[in-house]
Amino acid sequence: MKYNNVLFINYGGIGDEILFLPTIVSFTKEYPNAKITLALEPRSKSIQNLTDDIDEVLEVDIKAKGLIKYLNIIKFIFKTRFKKFDCVISSGKNPLVAIILFLTGIKERIGYCSKTDFLLTKKVPLNENQYAAKMYHDLVKQIVNNKYEDPFITIPENIKPNPDIPNDDYIVIHPGVSKMSISKNIIKCPDLLFWEGLIQGLLNKNKKIVLLGTKDDKDLIEKILLNKTICNHKNFINFYNKTKNIMEMALIMKNSSFVICVDSAPLHVAVCTKANIFAIFGPTNEQKLTPNKPEINIIKNNSIDCRPCLWHKRMNNCKNSECLNIDYNLILNKIN
Repeated sequence: MKYNNVLFINYGGIGDEILFLPTIVSFTKEYPNAKITLALEPRSKSIQNLTDDIDEVLEVDIKAKGLIKYLNIIKFIFKTRFKKFDCVISSGKNPLVAIILFLTGIKERIGYCSKTDFLLTKKVPLNENQYAAKMYHDLVKQIVNNKYEDPFITIPENIKPNPDIPNDDYIVIHPGVSKMSISKNIIKCPDLLFWEGLIQGLLNKNKKIVLLGTKDDKDLIEKILLNKTICNHKNFINFYNKTKNIMEMALIMKNSSFVICVDSAPLHVAVCTKANIFAIFGPTNEQKLTPNKPEINIIKNNSIDCRPCLWHKRMNNCKNSECLNIDYNLILNKIN
């Protein structure tokens, strides 16, 4: 079949959109002349800055509360009818997904199996027991011949290294997670003592530290910066809220010796740059959120047998969150 105007739908944070990139990339390799539109949440629109494979984004505030959410869905359906797409490919396992796709009137509708999948023209078995990027890529297996490739980004040549960052031999630390996660009691980040101990330990090893973060990370980072021993150290570079865009952050990560972060969007950016990573995991499943690669070191509390639990057993953290009691020496002992 010839595809000219194709709609992809994937709601979630910027990390979810990065995990969805291999699906779009695989499709555009097979159909390079097709116009690609991605429907996403407003908070994730910057994904378009990471790839040339997305021609347009449609912002849909799917997380709005009450009646507004459904009004947004209705507006979205009318927009899609106006744009005359010849195919729609959507993630999401909720039975409402197939209903929305059917109401768009788009001739070819591809989505995961559900109670309403009779409304789809191609239904795809949902296998959640794999790396999420591969799970998304299953959506296009029936219509492309390209093999799956892990998420990657190409940093444009016009993105130059920041003069305030060392040329090499530095360690990036990005300690935060989104405020939306925290507001929903989805806690994936160790406490202040972990980060203070880790940073001080690395500085004691004479390592250069570049601290990254955005406004979402303000509360934690401001507490870290209250530690004068850390913030006044000659090898500590506070780059909080100073990256101009996500590509500049990616370049800083790419040129680093290591990136240390939690399960959050910066982790997926670091994966795309093929950086050496220490990825800290609490209640979420590292096997579903990181590819199995030697440069990715998973740091977790191995004494907790109830993890991972988030998403498949519960929708937010338990009361104690003991899985986040992680010893920072697990990282320090691996860095000479």
